Amino acid sequence: MSGFRNNGVMHLLYIYRFRFHAFYSTAAADSHTKHLVETLVNSLGFSTEEAISTSVKVSRLRPRKYKPLLVFNFFEKSGLDKTHIKKLVSSVPALMLCDVNKHLKPKIEVLQELGFSVSDLVQIISNSGKFFTTRVDCYTRPNVDYLRKLLGNDDSVVKIIKRNHMVLAYALHEVMPPNISFLQNIGLSCVDIEKLMFWNPVLLVQKTEWLEDVVSRVEKKYHISRGCPMFLYGIYALASLKESTLEKKFGIFRSFGWSDSDIFTLVQKHPACFSKSEDKLKNALSFFMKELGYESNYLVSHPTFFTYSLEKRIMLRHNILKLVSQKKLTNCSRSLYTVVLWSELKFLESYVLPFKDEMPEVYDLYVKCRS
Repeated sequence: MSGFRNNGVMHLLYIYRFRFHAFYSTAAADSHTKHLVETLVNSLGFSTEEAISTSVKVSRLRPRKYKPLLVFNFFEKSGLDKTHIKKLVSSVPALMLCDVNKHLKPKIEVLQELGFSVSDLVQIISNSGKFFTTRVDCYTRPNVDYLRKLLGNDDSVVKIIKRNHMVLAYALHEVMPPNISFLQNIGLSCVDIEKLMFWNPVLLVQKTEWLEDVVSRVEKKYHISRGCPMFLYGIYALASLKESTLEKKFGIFRSFGWSDSDIFTLVQKHPACFSKSEDKLKNALSFFMKELGYESNYLVSHPTFFTYSLEKRIMLRHNILKLVSQKKLTNCSRSLYTVVLWSELKFLESYVLPFKDEMPEVYDLYVKCRS
């Protein structure tokens, strides 16, 4: 009986201790959460609701260790304003737990060594919160060293990081070599592979099986052979599109009367056409076919139309050509397609500046659309 009584007392003591520690821990966490909420509101302009939502994600991790003000001050000294810092903290709240000297400062120094300007750093930092949650000695430094060795110069490394900041969050020295070997084995040159990296470096950090599947689709489904100049563009375009997404885009062309033969021919001639969003494809087809009266067979034979900005290049140049021809200021009979292919400088010197005094509306239209 006494043993039973002792066991009961011990059990009650256990429950009491458990509840005491649970209460104490919860109270401490609530206290830290409240303090963090106030800090986010007062320092970065969070609303109370935003601050609560952000703080609860980290308040129970290491409540006694984080020093958010040190993190905020570090980012501010690195060139970020409060809007940038708020965006960064909202995206990756765990940054508030980072040790400035151990985790944040070394990564900024790596980027500064590459020659990034302050404005570049602001852009990278404010859009790449997860980059700061990886270890500098395991990812950042080895990745930069690997890209330097692969590309041969810092300018190319900077270009790739600018293209996709998150590329530094992968173990490039581990995941890229198998993909590079695969692409070399199917006949791509070093120049071709560098182009793919510049267009979208994340393509080369996927599993090799995934890349093999993309190449298989390019060759077998869309009949773009390895020797075709569009083969590289096919890999780039189709790698970023799911089959379901591509089928939706095909459906848009069909709704404008295109045959499957026309659509597949367009894929083969210029796969990058399908990198445009669904809305942009609809707008382009509506303008080309309904307003200009182009047929699908003409557009298939002039696929580059789909690669330019509809508003800032194609419609702008069309409207200026129309204005100039109505005033009979030139006898030029060049097609819209020819003029669309011109460089910005050539178009400006041929159709805008010569008529600036006689038709100021042409110059005003150009400046308005290009700004």
